[in-house]
Amino acid sequence: MAETRDRLIGLGEPAPWFEAHTTFNPRFSMPSLGGRFVALVFLGRASAPVCHAFVEHLAVAAASLPDSDENHVRFAVSCDGGDQVDPVMATAFPKARIFHDQDGHVSGLYGAMDRRAERPEPDYRPHWLILDPMLRVYARGSIERPDLFIAAIKGLPLPGEHARTNAELWAPVLLVPRVLEPEFCKALIGVYQNGQPSASGFMRTENGKTVGKLDPNFKRRNDVTIGDPTLRNALVQRIHARLVPEIKKSFQFSVNRIERYIVACYSADDAGFFKAHRDNTTAGTAHRRFAVTINLNAEDHSGGELRFPEFGMRRYKAPTGGAVVFSCSLLHEAMPVTRGLRYATLPFLYDDEAAAIRAQNLKFLDKKSTGTADEAAETAEEAEAKAEY
Repeated sequence: MAETRDRLIGLGEPAPWFEAHTTFNPRFSMPSLGGRFVALVFLGRASAPVCHAFVEHLAVAAASLPDSDENHVRFAVSCDGGDQVDPVMATAFPKARIFHDQDGHVSGLYGAMDRRAERPEPDYRPHWLILDPMLRVYARGSIERPDLFIAAIKGLPLPGEHARTNAELWAPVLLVPRVLEPEFCKALIGVYQNGQPSASGFMRTENGKTVGKLDPNFKRRNDVTIGDPTLRNALVQRIHARLVPEIKKSFQFSVNRIERYIVACYSADDAGFFKAHRDNTTAGTAHRRFAVTINLNAEDHSGGELRFPEFGMRRYKAPTGGAVVFSCSLLHEAMPVTRGLRYATLPFLYDDEAAAIRAQNLKFLDKKSTGTADEAAETAEEAEAKAEY
């Protein structure tokens, strides 16, 4: 039986994450919606009288609602597959944004499915929620009041102002200068310049496997692996001596393993970028705890900053040799490079407990995936190799 919450989610509470079927993506990942307001309307089935009235009211008002996906998106949650092809639903929820919750799993997570034992059949609790850019409940209401839902959508502030304060939000990231000295940065750039760059990809779950994907509309970057053991060990030593203690002090986390030794390059020639994503959402990447961006030539390019959409529009850029460290669970993006070449080295950090997760999940990695240098899984032997601290 699907997990069930015995009450509706309250204001300020984090919304449960899920994957669900839509007509354009059979495994749409709800966490990818962070960084904007997200309206979720739990209908059960749109043909129920009170839900039908809500949908018709919303369809009439749809043309007057803000249509910028950067500010807000709205989805229906329905247990009835026919709702995905209903023309009125398509008007109320444009771009086919209707989750088909066939088994009631999503509805159960949010308390919309009442499965108490004394009831022979589960009752449905239709309602609506608006989630803030951090995917926490910002507003909620009854399905019987579509006017309040529409007013709430029209009254939303800009996503970066959802805290309703003049103070700019700061993402929970750590910026540490002087992790690598300038000459060492130049040596790493030389690895790229003298190597054979390959297109950098990302990981997705397909048919239960973690597979590598390439999509220039989602990411434009080239990578070169640091093959020289001496140079790799020198990088490890610097991270261990200069960065790991700061992570321990700031996050109370003891790093003793490193994944990925690469030099990456984003170029202004193709406006190199990496759209908003999380780094640990597949079985093959679930062990990752912290992502690290160490800039190698920060003064030689424009753009390319990091942004964390859940926490507003602030951009983060470490100086040459400096590092930005953040949890792999945070939604983040690399902004387009507008001038020059941006070089960086981008390790992931984890510990022994996470290493056990990695070893357990190796069976989910698609061995046939190629052409994704930055995200490609290492061999089982490399996965078990501890960083030389």
